[in-house]
Amino acid sequence: MTKPAADAGVGAAPPTCPGCGAEVSPHESFCESCGHELDPTERAPERGLADAPINLSRSVRAHSVDLGFAGGEHARTCADCGGAVDVEGWCEVCGAKAPRARDRFGEAPADWLAGTSDLGVRHHRNEDALALAADDRPGSRGVLVVCDGVSTAPDSDRASLAAARAARDLMASTHRAGLGTAESRDAALVQLIVDAVATANAAVLGTAEDPAGADSAASCTFSAAMITDGLVTWGNLGDSRSYWLPDEGEPTQLSTDDSVAQARIAMGVDREEAENSPGAHAITKWLGADAPDLAPQTGQFRVPGPGWLLVCSDGLWNYASAADDLEAVVAELILADPARNHAPLRLSELLVEWARERGGRDNITAALARFGPQQWSGPTLPPPAVEASPLDPESDQATRPTRYAPDAPAGRRLTRHPQDATPQD
Repeated sequence: MTKPAADAGVGAAPPTCPGCGAEVSPHESFCESCGHELDPTERAPERGLADAPINLSRSVRAHSVDLGFAGGEHARTCADCGGAVDVEGWCEVCGAKAPRARDRFGEAPADWLAGTSDLGVRHHRNEDALALAADDRPGSRGVLVVCDGVSTAPDSDRASLAAARAARDLMASTHRAGLGTAESRDAALVQLIVDAVATANAAVLGTAEDPAGADSAASCTFSAAMITDGLVTWGNLGDSRSYWLPDEGEPTQLSTDDSVAQARIAMGVDREEAENSPGAHAITKWLGADAPDLAPQTGQFRVPGPGWLLVCSDGLWNYASAADDLEAVVAELILADPARNHAPLRLSELLVEWARERGGRDNITAALARFGPQQWSGPTLPPPAVEASPLDPESDQATRPTRYAPDAPAGRRLTRHPQDATPQD
C-alpha cells in the first residue's frame, strides 16, 4: 500500500494520487479518478448508515471461496477417502483427481443477492468469474460483476477473476452522491461504473507477465450492475448481460452486446438467426491490453416491483437469449417446487444446472438479486412433467465450493427454448 504524499500541514500542497496524479482527500482509500488504492492519513467524516460503503469484510469475503488469481485453493481433502490432496490436485492416498475450487464456486453476501459460476461440460477450465457485495437490507446496496475470459487468449481465467474483484471492490467501497440533486447523483453512479471498468482493466493488465504484449494479452468481458436503494446502474463491455425479470410485467434485457451478432441484429437480422450464424459470438469490445475501446455501454433502471435482476455470461443466455425466454426458464424452475423458498443462491445453482443439461458448451455464471418476497408471486405456468434436478437444498453452498457429480442422475430438462448454439468467445 502506498501513501498519497507527505502529510499536509499549513501551506502544504494537497495530496495527490500516485497512480494518476489527481488531487485526493486525506481520508480517501481509493482515487475516484483511476481507482488506485490509497493510504488514508485522516479519518473519514461521519455519515449516515445509508451512505456508508458496503462492508466487504462482512458481506463478501466471509461467504466466498478464496480462489486466488489463478484459481488456486488452500489445503484440501479427498472427497473419496479423506486423504490429503497435493498441489497438482491428486489425492496422496487413493490417487483420485480432486475437482478444482474454480470449477464451481458461489458467493452469497446477503440473503437477497448471490451467484454461482461453473465450468460447464465442454471446457477444461472455468474462465468465468463473479464478484458480489451487498448490504443486509434487501434492495438497499448491492454490486454484481460477471466477467467471461476470452478463451482464445492465455490466462483469461486469471484476468476475469482479477477484473471482477477489482471492479466489485471499487464499487462497494465508494460512495458518490454527486452535487445533491437526483440528476447529479445518477451521473455520479454512471461515472462509477466507467471508473470500475478502468479499474478492472488495470487489474487485467496486472495479471500479465508482459503487459505490453498485446498480441497474446489476457482478455475478458465485463458486465456489472450496481443497486442503490432500488435504482440499478449497469454497464457492460462484450457479451455478458444484465436482465430484469419481473414477477409480473414485461421482462427486459438491460444491456446491449458488443458483438458481431448484435451488429447483425441492429441491421435487421432476426435475433435467433443472428445469434446462431457463423462468428456470432465474436465480441467487438473487451478488457485487456489489446482492447480497442474501454468506454462501456451504461444505463439506469428503477426497479418497479418484485422480480429478479440477473447478470450472467453467455454460457447461460446462449440457451435462452430473449428476456421472455429467460423469464420462462426462471418460472419453470421455481414452479417445479413452488413451496420452496427460492433464495438467489439456490436459483443461481438451478440456472447453472439447467444450462449444463442443455449442453454446457461454455462456462456458466449466473448472479441474481431478488426484489420483493422470495416466494414466487408471478404468473401461473403448468409445471413440467419430469422430476426436479437432484440438487441438495440443505447444503451450505455459500461458504464452500459446490461440486458437480458427473455420475448424478440427469435431472430435468426444459425443452421449449432455442436449440443449442455453440459459443465462440
